[in-house]
Amino acid sequence: MIEMWTILLAIAVGGAFIAEKINQPYPTLLVIAGLFIGVLNIPTLEGIKHHVTSDAFFQTAIITIFLSALLGEATLKMPFKELTKNKTTILLLSLLGTFLTFLLVSAASVFFLHLSLQESLIFGAVMSATDPISVLTIFKSIKVNEKLSIIVEGESLGNDGVAVVLFKIALVTTSITATGVFEASTEFLRVVLGGIIVGAAFGFLASRITRLIDQHLIEIGLSIVLFYGAYELGEHFHFSGVIAVVVAGLIFGNYGKRIGMSENTLREMDSFWEAIAFLSNALIFFMVGLEIVRIGINGKWAVVIGSIVIVVLSRIVAVFVSLAFEGTIPFSWKTVIGWGGLKGSLSIALVLSITPNFQGKDLLLAMTFANVLFSLLVQGTTIKFLVNKLKI
Repeated sequence: MIEMWTILLAIAVGGAFIAEKINQPYPTLLVIAGLFIGVLNIPTLEGIKHHVTSDAFFQTAIITIFLSALLGEATLKMPFKELTKNKTTILLLSLLGTFLTFLLVSAASVFFLHLSLQESLIFGAVMSATDPISVLTIFKSIKVNEKLSIIVEGESLGNDGVAVVLFKIALVTTSITATGVFEASTEFLRVVLGGIIVGAAFGFLASRITRLIDQHLIEIGLSIVLFYGAYELGEHFHFSGVIAVVVAGLIFGNYGKRIGMSENTLREMDSFWEAIAFLSNALIFFMVGLEIVRIGINGKWAVVIGSIVIVVLSRIVAVFVSLAFEGTIPFSWKTVIGWGGLKGSLSIALVLSITPNFQGKDLLLAMTFANVLFSLLVQGTTIKFLVNKLKI
């Protein structure tokens, strides 16, 4: 196992190094590297490829190992003051925008792709979120306008949690009735509010503990316990672990830093989590490239291509509709936010988590992988051009 992770990490870091030398975002290059290595028959890597691309390994790596760390790192550095300045825009996108995308993708999947209602709802939920891992990495690499970056980061963290909740509800929804809609709405509120409460309690407690400590190694250890503990406790009580981590990280990264961390601790903690985030991202995007190779789309081309068109258009429409009455956001920003709705490893991990005996799982996998590949290789590589063209 150690040998496998070492080889994966060596390839991922090497790919990131090459990306820096040719001035390209490393996520895209690593996905391409994963695709090539997945296609090529390299005897020494065949066992590793088979193990990494197994459903259980990929899902466990993304959800259990990487997600909490990456969400925690992103929220730890996110200034609460800037979030509150842009709270209306972020809330509109992460709540209304996410829900509109979910509805549009689901409805279009029923009417144009002829999927079943449950398949459509699951696909709509999976595609409704902009994966924070992908979005934050791409946007940081191209250094967009600071306010726009805050909005996109805030939305990606918020709608990620919302989409996970919608996905869990979609898994048990086979028909739409008044009673079913009421129960789903109640469950949605319970899961979201529960995640907020768990995250707030953990974040506040950890922040108070930092006042009793003046040793950066212990405080870094505390942050690790905070992020993984908030997620696990949230999931244990069937709340949103993702939302719990986001809330805990925001409180710890703002309130905790202000009341209990020295300058040395702040510097060391930021450096630690920056390194963890880089290594995690590098591994994730390489694994995504490897994973995509094993998904067969023969005989599904029409549905797969149709799903890409539906997802891209739904995202753009949802962004413009949700921000229709937000006068502070220019047209050019809305365009970038819409086109920048990248999908990533979380979408894949969610689909892989569907039980094997679900009849439409193979088709949903093909559609999801195709959309992730399109968003990373097409949208991810052209967004820099779009930002420059629109003079943002």
